[in-house]
Amino acid sequence: MTITGKTKVFMIIGDPVAQVRAPEVYNHLFARHGVDAVVVPMKVAPAHLEAFVGNAFNAENFGGFWVTIPHKAAMQALMRICNPVAEIAGAVNAVRRAPEGGFEGALFDGLGFVKGLDHFGVDVMDRSVLVLGAGGGGQAVAAALAARGPARLSIANRSVDKAQAIIDRLQPRYPIALDCTGNTDPAGFDVIVHCTSQGLSQTDPLPVDPARMNPGAVVVDIIMTKEPTPLLKACRGRGIVAHPGFEMLVQQVPEYMRFFGMPELAETLQHDLGEVRQLLLPR
Repeated sequence: MTITGKTKVFMIIGDPVAQVRAPEVYNHLFARHGVDAVVVPMKVAPAHLEAFVGNAFNAENFGGFWVTIPHKAAMQALMRICNPVAEIAGAVNAVRRAPEGGFEGALFDGLGFVKGLDHFGVDVMDRSVLVLGAGGGGQAVAAALAARGPARLSIANRSVDKAQAIIDRLQPRYPIALDCTGNTDPAGFDVIVHCTSQGLSQTDPLPVDPARMNPGAVVVDIIMTKEPTPLLKACRGRGIVAHPGFEMLVQQVPEYMRFFGMPELAETLQHDLGEVRQLLLPR
C-alpha cells in the first residue's frame, strides 16, 4: 500500500485496539481494489473521546470512524443523526460527516445479521422469533429483526427491565407482537438467536435447552469463535439447523463501504464476498 498526500484517512477508535482486525481487512481490500484510502487504529480513552472526534473531523482528508468497544454508546450520543437501528440500540459502529453539519452515525450489526439470514435462506416474516440477550448485540439484532416483519418477537434477558426498554423503543415503530421475559424456554419459536456471551468458553453451560426446541426451528449463535460454540454443537447433534454469527461480520463490510462513499466497491464486494470471508475467518 502506498500512502500519498491524496490518501483518505479513516480510523478505528477504541480502548483497547490491539485486538481489532479492521485495519488488516479494509487496507487489504483498498489495496486490492485500487482505493486510495487507509484505516489506522487509534486507542482513545473514554475521557478524551468527544474532543478527539471533533479534532479528527477538522482534517479535510479524514473520512470517518469505525467504532469499537467501549465507545459505541458514547459515540452515538455525539451524533446529529443516526440510522433507525442505531437510535433503537443507542450505539453506532460507523461515523461520518453529516451533510447538514455535525456527525452522522450508523450501526451495521443488525443489518449484517439479517443479511446473514438471507445468505442462509432463513426468512423471519410472519414467524415467531426469540432473541436471547438484551446487550448491545441483542439490541441491534432485535431492531433489525423487527423491521423484517416477524409475527412475534420476544426478547429474553435476566434483567427483564433491560429487555422491556428495547420493547418500548421498538413498539412505536413496528406493528408486530413484541414481548419480553426472563424465561429462555425456546418452545414455540421458529427462530432462536443467541446474543449473550455464554459460550465464549467451551465449558460454558448452554444458554438454552435444544431439547425444548420445535422440530424445524433454526438457531443462530452470534458468538464469534473459531470452533463451533457449545450451543451450535448441541443443536446440530439433535438435527436442528444452527448457524454461526460469523456471517453477520462478513455482510457488514459492503455496508461500511457504501456508508463511507464507496458504492462501486460495495457492489463489487456484495457480488462476491468470498474474499471477505477469508479475511475475516475467526482465528
